[in-house]
Amino acid sequence: MPSGKATLATVANIARFEAIRSDLEAHAHSELAAAQARAESLKDFKLNIAAKAGNEGKLFGSIGTADIAEACTAQGHKLARSEVRLPSGPIRMVGEHTLVIHLHADLDVPLTLVVTAED
Repeated sequence: MPSGKATLATVANIARFEAIRSDLEAHAHSELAAAQARAESLKDFKLNIAAKAGNEGKLFGSIGTADIAEACTAQGHKLARSEVRLPSGPIRMVGEHTLVIHLHADLDVPLTLVVTAED
């Protein structure tokens, strides 16, 4: 109480707490709704990236979260680097890979990434 970490459960304090809680719940609900709308737009989306590769399909370098976020944004789906999850680490081979897009604490969306060799 003296350090401000707690307050008395008076009628005024309870009313103020309920008002703050309802605002926070409304904000959390709107964030989840926005994430669900983004997830719906990513549902049937397949990301294509062309990269330099050797004859056996091994990439010269790798494709990481920043590359995926940049390519996804360029193809019309705004995505931050921190939202991309690579369960197997950076992509180092040509082919089809499945990764996870973390849009919200309660919402993860699978995304198919197709890596092709540049001509």
